Amino acid sequence: MTEPAAAPRPSPAVTALVAFDVDLLAVLVFAFVGRRTHEHGLDVAGVLSTAWPFAVGLLAGWLVARAWRRPLAPWSTGLVVWAFAWGLGMALRAGTGGGTAPAFVLVALGFLGLTLVGWRAVATLVGRRRTA
Repeated sequence: MTEPAAAPRPSPAVTALVAFDVDLLAVLVFAFVGRRTHEHGLDVAGVLSTAWPFAVGLLAGWLVARAWRRPLAPWSTGLVVWAFAWGLGMALRAGTGGGTAPAFVLVALGFLGLTLVGWRAVATLVGRRRTA
């Protein structure tokens, strides 16, 4: 019996695009869950109004980290993306009159860290197991 052919690896551009989409989805889920938990409206405009500062921070983190070079790296990319998504997101939120209660700041820090670094760590572990 012959081994099945390995699935072709996606191009680096596709990998980066998918990674950015997963990051953006994490930010949108954060905004959605937060609005739902606090019984705010779940309309698209409301979710986007909560998410935009963190999405801007996410984009800045991608640019600073040059995340397209190593989009799946949990530490060199994930930590930078997380720091900017959270830090710049909070700064923009505060600067535009959004709430920054201590509990919200901590929940945002934890959720964004878990998702933006966490999915990369899982992807790295899965990738290592597949090559082993």
